[in-house]
Amino acid sequence: MKKIAVFTLALAFLVSCTPLDTEPAYLPVTQIPFYASETPAPFIIPVTETPQIILPETEVPTFEQPVIFTEAPIPTNSWWEVYFTDPWIINDPNNPAGSIEEKLIQFINNAQTSIHIASFEFNLPRVADALIAAKARGVDVRWVTDDENGLDIDGNENRGQFTRLMAGGIEVRDDARTALMHNKFWIFDRQITWTGSTNITVNGIYTQNNNVIVIRSPEIAEIYEREWEEFWAGQFGRRAPSTMNNQWAILNGTPVQVIFSPEDGAVSNLVALLNDAQTSIRFLSFSFTESSMAQAMIARAQAGVDVQGLFETFGSNYTYSQLKTLWCAGLSVRQDGNSSFLHDKVIIIDDSIVVTGSLNFSANADENNEENVIIIDNPEIAALYIQEFQKNWDIAISPPTGAFTCQ
Repeated sequence: MKKIAVFTLALAFLVSCTPLDTEPAYLPVTQIPFYASETPAPFIIPVTETPQIILPETEVPTFEQPVIFTEAPIPTNSWWEVYFTDPWIINDPNNPAGSIEEKLIQFINNAQTSIHIASFEFNLPRVADALIAAKARGVDVRWVTDDENGLDIDGNENRGQFTRLMAGGIEVRDDARTALMHNKFWIFDRQITWTGSTNITVNGIYTQNNNVIVIRSPEIAEIYEREWEEFWAGQFGRRAPSTMNNQWAILNGTPVQVIFSPEDGAVSNLVALLNDAQTSIRFLSFSFTESSMAQAMIARAQAGVDVQGLFETFGSNYTYSQLKTLWCAGLSVRQDGNSSFLHDKVIIIDDSIVVTGSLNFSANADENNEENVIIIDNPEIAALYIQEFQKNWDIAISPPTGAFTCQ
């Protein structure tokens, strides 16, 4: 793989939250040619989806400040940036310096023509202020959200930011359906895409473990823009067409692929990716109930691949969590050490391929919710996610002896 030039960027540390699959209310507050559809995507050929049990998801966020960790600046270059929340260092919503919130506001303030948003929920007044100011200077600002966790609860205490946006002339629409519009992506000027696991909420940024990846590419932005336009037109769920073979690009020698659920069969394609792992698999998971992914990891571990995974503690206590399955199969798995939530949905394969986005590893996310996954084959980006994995692994807890009855 062609190496990319790397520059240094001061790190913005961050945290976000996406529940087991039904996220309830939270606490307050280089031009690269685009490839035609007949050209197969670099990672995955779509395969048949395998339905799994749908598990309700709930969250009850709490937060206590543990030991403080420090990290070196995260490298970036001209076409990508990576950020992680850090609730051990940046955990005061009244002092957002260095946070993901601060970084997002910079992107909003720099937007010239459009900001199109598909994001699950919202309660940050400073972000609302920046969006209203962008609208006032002529930027096309529009937001698609979830109904139950977006507009329906906007009248609740410590909410109200969607009402403010609409009063400022910004149109907001929701999905008007039971399944979740669970994405967390933003498209700036049809040039820059912001995605990952981070909800634009106090909990998402200041108490939870979350990640954001920013891609500066009109090709990738156009992929997300097509999906956003479907939402804006009211196309949700399986009514939306799949354009998966058009959802990739090569950026400075790095293959990048995007998958949307439910139309692209995200989980079955991730299983195909896991089946190709040669040396290592690492994962960070808020909700992991998908048995086909667990079985793929077990098979690769039995073939000699080094597999380690970190589960959100609260979610892994559910009956259908795959923690027990992996533990009983002898895989190295732990429960997270954040007293709020580890909310990431990340897989790193062979120290090179990074999978991230909004998709929990569950049937609900795969078959019902609106979700996105971005897959990037770049060792330098993977190294940052490995670093984040290791930081959380070092404070995580192994299930105690006798925690599970393995048959």
